[in-house]
Order: sequence, then C-alpha cells, then structure tokens
Amino acid sequence: MYRALVLSAHADSLIVMRRTVIGVMGSGENASPQAITWARQLGALIAAENWVLLSGGRNVGVMNAVSIGANQAGGLVIGVLHTPDAAEASDGIDVAIVTGMGSARNNINVLSSDAVIACGNAEGGTLSEIALALKAKKSVVLLTEDAEARQFLQRIGRGMLHIANSPEEAVALTRQLLEDTEDTEDTVQR
Repeated sequence: MYRALVLSAHADSLIVMRRTVIGVMGSGENASPQAITWARQLGALIAAENWVLLSGGRNVGVMNAVSIGANQAGGLVIGVLHTPDAAEASDGIDVAIVTGMGSARNNINVLSSDAVIACGNAEGGTLSEIALALKAKKSVVLLTEDAEARQFLQRIGRGMLHIANSPEEAVALTRQLLEDTEDTEDTVQR
C-alpha cells in the first residue's frame, strides 16, 4: 500500500509515495435523503483524513454529495465519469476523468481505490462496484439502512464486507482496514 505525499526531499534523494484513495460508491437519481446526508458527511471525513476521494463524479445523488462534502472540507476529489464528456460532472470534483465507458467505468472506480465505501441504496451500479471490489479482494464498508442488503452482502462478502451505522463508523472501519492491510503487507515484505 502506498501512502502520503512527499516524505523526504533532499538534494540527493526524493521519496514519493501516493496518497490513499477511497472510493465512495452510491446511487445517483435514486439516492435517498439519508444517503445524501451521509455522503456529504463522508466526503468531509475523508478529506479530514487527507485521503483522496474517488467517486462516479456525476452531479446527482451520492456522487454529488460526497464530492461536495470533500471539496468543501479541502479534500482532493476525483470523478470517474461514465460519459464521453464532463457535462454531468459534479461541481465538487477537482479532476474529471471522462471515460465514455458507461458502467464499465465501475471497474476503474474499484481498482483505483485502496478501499471502497458503499453508501445508501445497494442498487445496480453500486452492487456491481461492491461485487467488483470483493472479486478484487478490496475491503468494502457498507453504510445503508437496508437490512436485506446488509444481510445478503455480508453473506457473499466472506469477511471482506464490513457494516457501518454512521459516516464516522465507516471512516473508522476504513482506517482500521487500511492499517490491517498495511501491517499484512509489511509482514509479507520482511
């Protein structure tokens, strides 16, 4: 796992490591008011951790709310758009990655993230991102009120999916999962 920005800069050496990227996935048009509230809080909390936020980047639902929350808190926000232009981009994103790939961009979202937080309703696009993350052995934190979705996703998550009841708990779980992954990688490298 790569962390931080520039750790050391001297005339004879430069150590650069990339920042942690947290993908927040969630509904667009069908996002509930609760999911939108949570997403805005998640964005601010992710920025406070100095993590980079990655989302679907659209100007609607969870994608818009999390981007605005992180942007307003001073975070760096990347939006991976499914369209061939940036017309639907959230005003909260700093970097728009225009793919023209439709839902295939979900794989980019997941593979570019160190951890994934799924926020709100677990519908089509969000479910595909959760499934792709689990297949890629990425940790997923699920923040939803939907008890059926929680039960189903925990069953198929096989220990890689973790349930949160608030944005604060989602970020705390994500931090712990990242630390556990880093500890495991350190042990393997020795």
